[in-house]
Amino acid sequence: MLEEIKARLSEELERLGHELNVVLPTVIRKAVELGDLSENAEYQSALDRQRFVQARIHQITQRMSELSRIDVKHLPVDRVGFGSRVRLRDLATGEEVEYTLVTGDFIDLDAGHISMASPLGQALLGRAVGDEVPVRLPAGERRFEVIELATIHDMVS
Repeated sequence: MLEEIKARLSEELERLGHELNVVLPTVIRKAVELGDLSENAEYQSALDRQRFVQARIHQITQRMSELSRIDVKHLPVDRVGFGSRVRLRDLATGEEVEYTLVTGDFIDLDAGHISMASPLGQALLGRAVGDEVPVRLPAGERRFEVIELATIHDMVS
């Protein structure tokens, strides 16, 4: 999973680098040729996009640095952490749900991914099978029980 995240970020970094170094200079040059830059919407739009792309490249570069410091060997084998797939039972309704904890860069809600930074993700970190997990959500508090856990170690082996 970690390698998939790094690959996805690398692809985005490559696309943004191309846009910043090839596409946007052309767009800016054409906008400059239109004259009066103070009232030139194309020019302002291109500059705004350039600033956004530069900021996103910086953000991705920082994220890649953070990800390179994650050592899977140091993640617990019996507790919820990055990459864990966890099955929960809602203690109020009895309904069961399954989630995989991921970083914000890799969220796919349709696949059951939740961010480790989300309220539920934060509440689950460090929990084990059998633990009761209270989660404070905007709609109020909910309580879950961890009924099944597969850590990143289980999925790699």
